[in-house]
Amino acid sequence: MLFSQNNTRGEEPKRSFADRLKGGPNAKEKDTGKVATIDMYRFITLERDTTYLDTALTVEREYSHNYLRRDLFGLLAFPNEGQAYNTLQYSLTQHTPFPEMGFKAKHFNFLEANQIRYASVATPVTELYFKSILARGHSVDSFFAVNLSPNLNLSIAYKGLRSEGKYINELASTGSFRFMMSYNTTSKRYLIKSHFTSQDALNEENGGITTNNDFESEDAKFKNRQRLQVYLTDAESFLRAKRFFVDHIFRVNPNAAANNLYVTHQFNFENKFYRYNQPTLLSSVGTRNVYRFGDAIVTSNLSDQTHYNKMYNKAGLVYENTTLGKFQFFIDDFRSNFYYNRILILDEGVIPSVLSRNINNVGGQYEYWKNKWHGRFLLSKAISKQTISNIEAKLDYNLNEDFQFVFGYQNISKLPNDIYNLYQSEYENYNWSNNFANEKINIISGEAVTPWLDGSMQIATLTDHVYFENKSADNSQQLISPNQFGGTIKYLSLKLSKEITFGKFALNNTVLYQKVDQSQAVLNVPDLVVRNTFYFSNYFFQRALFVQTGITFNYFTKYYANEYNPVIGEFFVQQQKQIGNYPNFDFFFNAKIQRTRVYIKAEHFNSAYTGNNFYSSPSYPFRDMAIRFGVIWNFFN
Repeated sequence: MLFSQNNTRGEEPKRSFADRLKGGPNAKEKDTGKVATIDMYRFITLERDTTYLDTALTVEREYSHNYLRRDLFGLLAFPNEGQAYNTLQYSLTQHTPFPEMGFKAKHFNFLEANQIRYASVATPVTELYFKSILARGHSVDSFFAVNLSPNLNLSIAYKGLRSEGKYINELASTGSFRFMMSYNTTSKRYLIKSHFTSQDALNEENGGITTNNDFESEDAKFKNRQRLQVYLTDAESFLRAKRFFVDHIFRVNPNAAANNLYVTHQFNFENKFYRYNQPTLLSSVGTRNVYRFGDAIVTSNLSDQTHYNKMYNKAGLVYENTTLGKFQFFIDDFRSNFYYNRILILDEGVIPSVLSRNINNVGGQYEYWKNKWHGRFLLSKAISKQTISNIEAKLDYNLNEDFQFVFGYQNISKLPNDIYNLYQSEYENYNWSNNFANEKINIISGEAVTPWLDGSMQIATLTDHVYFENKSADNSQQLISPNQFGGTIKYLSLKLSKEITFGKFALNNTVLYQKVDQSQAVLNVPDLVVRNTFYFSNYFFQRALFVQTGITFNYFTKYYANEYNPVIGEFFVQQQKQIGNYPNFDFFFNAKIQRTRVYIKAEHFNSAYTGNNFYSSPSYPFRDMAIRFGVIWNFFN
């Protein structure tokens, strides 16, 4: 839907629709037409990156026409929509110094505060999204934005999914409500961005198939995936999150000048809740009965509940000089509680009921714009008992529209997510209280856009990396516990993209190479990930209809993929089964009429001909062939 462009302060600010109709102080600035142009429909992130409403039909729009509404290269979807994604590209992982709740496998569809976009539109605009799913259900996303005045913009959005899936007990039902507001005074002395989100995800959990040989045998009776035996037939997980967020800035001097002084404040309050229910604890593997997650303190109706809340305040003072750039000094306060309703006294020790964080940082940030250069440098360090630190540097150089370069560096010492240090469960092996050391991460990255090739590179070193592992020697059991690798992991990724066009045909290529150097197999990724799309584009019926059709090939080399555990909603390291080295072909036929785009796709259409060796994780097969229909409709008032 959108293309990204950095918003540099050196550019003239975009005028509101009302301002453009009135014209400027000079008569030459007047716009005689009263039709809003596309650059008057903007969407701005917290970091002031700006995108414009784009109703074009391109291969990039084809890649992002999915449940997450973004390009899924580097992610491997699970059998049903609304489930987890296995990570093929580790460099997609974002690092922040503050600890998060955890349950990361359940958060792929959850929008964080820095992912919310605030509208600045000339007239009311609506976008409606629909896509059919696997088996019964639907996937929808609707967005509406309106400018009540040139200075006040409101938007509301809701994304919902219900998908039954093709395997036993894998229904997914999710919802995401967002309300956004942005306001500024006419003089731009005061600006505020605020939003409220309410997000939830309900998943039936089947624990994966019990017998891979049944799936791989290609026996005709197992073409109905409901006949494949799964570990869990009545378990489910539920994650709910609500957030209220405010970011505002006030200029001390009444009028903008060459030297400006600002006071800033940011407030973020979140409340989360995770529940795992499993009425029947005993699982069947062929004729054998097993307890998938070990012994429990109850015989039935197991229910684990985890609560989390977070409050974050950041206050800053900014000095801006139009020649020297921006100097910001800030102090922040981070408070969180990860808690249960009981204290456990076990033979191994006491498991407390709460893990509380109280972290205070001081820091500074420098931002600079000069011609084609844009740089941002940040340094922060905790002054509280719980220590964290973060050094970030980012430098953009835009030579022209054809050549753009980005260089980045990050040195971070972060607290592990809370789930690594505390967890309580009615499963005996899922109770722990730890005090892991900070994770230390160094990242050097670079990106380049040229007429010949687009590329990105990341070199990272990870020390004291935390992860989950399975302590059971029996593959039918998952006795998961957290661990910390005291050594150093070295990671390299190189991603290259190039589209070759010849007439009305095009070949879009993306290749990712990854290399990991480690003394223990903790960080596992495929060496090679490839995507190639060969497609045809053309207008028909006197350019009233635009059509784009083609075939996409996806592939990654074999590797020991992480396995999914529903009790903790996380992936864990395993060394028993490799997945990968199978081709995946999709056929698509997309069309655009005015501002309506229609998507028809045959996903994984080769699944019946290339063998049943396709997996999302060792116990979860990848999706079979499915024909899906979708539409995106933009309209304006």
